[in-house]
Amino acid sequence: MTEPRTDCPLCQTDGGRLVWQGARGGALLRVIHAEEAGFPAFYRVVWGAHMAELSDLSEAERQWCMDAVMAVELALRGMQPLPAKINLATLGNMVPHLHWHVIARYAEDSHFPAPVWAAAQRPRDAGLEATLAAQLPAAEARMQTALERLCTA
Repeated sequence: MTEPRTDCPLCQTDGGRLVWQGARGGALLRVIHAEEAGFPAFYRVVWGAHMAELSDLSEAERQWCMDAVMAVELALRGMQPLPAKINLATLGNMVPHLHWHVIARYAEDSHFPAPVWAAAQRPRDAGLEATLAAQLPAAEARMQTALERLCTA
């Protein structure tokens, strides 16, 4: 395990509202709600230790990390209306700490079909955002249940 870095925001803070944290085989993972304006269903799966690349993990750790990403994706796919797409991204250019973005996207969202980091294509839809925000507790409960199962598998 590497030491936390003082220059890394994901080493120093949760990086958003903590939804779940768990351990398996000495490794830690957490899921946070990113609270990105305009994207209510934006989550991050964050590796506990400071690692830059997925390939820095052991095979078992990589599998656990990807299983966690899948658990978050599946929980978001249960939202209504159904997402048009689930975006998965691991960039790390700005924050080189291993983390995955898991974002439920809707054809009506302000940036669709462009990435959430691109320029807006249309104004934000407050009604859609409120509808999605109201469903987050149920989606997060689905995430937590699936993620807890992964810790005991």
